[in-house]
Amino acid sequence: MKAIFDDRQWKHDPQNFMANGVVSRSPEQPARIEVLKSAAEEAGCVFAPPDDNGLGAIAAIHSAEYLTFLETIHARWTRIEGAAPEVIPNIHPANRTDSYPKSAIGQAGYHQADTACPIAEHTWESAYWSAQTAITAADLVASGETSVYALSRPPGHHAFADLAGGFCFLNNSAIAAERLRAAGCRPAILDVDVHHGNGTQGIFYHRSDILTVSIHADPARFYPFFWGHAQERGEGDGLGSNLNLPLPRGTGDDVYLETLDIAMRQVKAFGADCLVVALGLDASIDDPFKGLAITEAGFRRIGACLAEPGLPLALVQEGGYLSEALGSNLTSVLGGVNGRM
Repeated sequence: MKAIFDDRQWKHDPQNFMANGVVSRSPEQPARIEVLKSAAEEAGCVFAPPDDNGLGAIAAIHSAEYLTFLETIHARWTRIEGAAPEVIPNIHPANRTDSYPKSAIGQAGYHQADTACPIAEHTWESAYWSAQTAITAADLVASGETSVYALSRPPGHHAFADLAGGFCFLNNSAIAAERLRAAGCRPAILDVDVHHGNGTQGIFYHRSDILTVSIHADPARFYPFFWGHAQERGEGDGLGSNLNLPLPRGTGDDVYLETLDIAMRQVKAFGADCLVVALGLDASIDDPFKGLAITEAGFRRIGACLAEPGLPLALVQEGGYLSEALGSNLTSVLGGVNGRM
């Protein structure tokens, strides 16, 4: 299996993460790269760097205003007397139609949904190359590859068109799907991360040309809380093109695989001719977030289920945080995709 990664993705090293009022080191650490890259190679992946396709494919998903913010905000932030090394918002608008301030502080609140997406000196560079990694994977799939793994880090599925959040800045899976659509394909996105892909849903919620499906821990008491409920089916032209399949906390392999079968039937009914998999590994029983309870064997079964219909796959890395099982879980899911059961 071909795989894509760029070394500039190492440079993003977020230091701050607030949960339950406690500030700690972000779980989205650069060390994830070493574990995931080694695990993918063990599964037979051969890595190559991405092409630089410029901003066009990224701007097809994200607003110019937001991209300008991401590229410039850290330099502007450092001019604030006494400012912290990372851009972290402390005020937010009540809604997206409130005024757009000139202040760096106000714009941070407008474009960053939470405190889990601090922006440091190299965040834009790493996010840009993470997106280029996903774009290159999509281009390979469009040109005939049966499956490609994109080691995109930082991840992307919590990023909306103009809003970062949950460790995410550019929505790599959405960018890959739009790239495939522009190439004449009919893509679906299937998100298997333990957290709902709220940014992905938001980007395509009013569209019918890209199907979005997400299997995740029930957001009634789990991040991202406000999105990911079963009644969210899309709006306008997108009505019926969004499917959420929330699961109770602690759900294990068998129920998860039954739910994945439902998701794959929806992908088939949509008539998708390729599939972007938002490949979160944090549904693991060993993941620090403790949302679901998928075993290493379960991940292998997930991979086999994804591959069974024979659709070309762009596997875009999302979550999955440092634990002893992280690498083996990726090796397992990629092995399942490759038919190594």
